[in-house]
Amino acid sequence: MKLIKRIWDLQCNFESIANSKMVLLQTILILIFVYYGIKLLLKWLAPRLLHYAAKKTQEKFGQQFGNYEDFNQNTTKEGQTTVNKRPFRKSNPSKKVGEYIDFEEID
Repeated sequence: MKLIKRIWDLQCNFESIANSKMVLLQTILILIFVYYGIKLLLKWLAPRLLHYAAKKTQEKFGQQFGNYEDFNQNTTKEGQTTVNKRPFRKSNPSKKVGEYIDFEEID
């Protein structure tokens, strides 16, 4: 009777060890699958997120500058010639550039 009980206890111990090893193996496999799943998901999702962020940034710049290109194109009519001159800038000759230093030769 004692021998049967002892064998039963050893068998239960082996089963618990086997179960704990199986749980560890399952945990490692789940972590590996989650890692590679996230890696594949990011490869697919990252370009779409960057495209969305670039589009939103472009819209914000367009709103901030008030669509400046559209404004310039609508002011001139077809066939009309416009000349944009730069304002004339007078040079000021009386403006001092620097201090004049007179050098003398020493023998």
